[in-house]
Amino acid sequence: MSAMNINKNNFESEVMNSDKPVLLDFWAPWCGPCRMVVPIIDEIAEERTDIKVGKINVDEEPELASKFKIMSIPTLMVIKDGQIVNQVMGARPKSAILEML
Repeated sequence: MSAMNINKNNFESEVMNSDKPVLLDFWAPWCGPCRMVVPIIDEIAEERTDIKVGKINVDEEPELASKFKIMSIPTLMVIKDGQIVNQVMGARPKSAILEML
């Protein structure tokens, strides 16, 4: 399954109420480092059926970016049982992203 687009309408059901850990990528199309992370995020989404992978475009979803105090993108976040359990800013290699899980 590919990474899903998360917005304020599906955030509660897909992220906060998920029975699986959720890897979120806060990004924007104009962000160079974000574009470097996108193929890695999509690859993880394809390989790992035990987690959900979502992308939040901070330009289209400023309320969600504000809620999580996103100051720099890309920001990667892992949410389990509705709680943030891990968060990093900046582009990361696949191995570092997998370690977050």
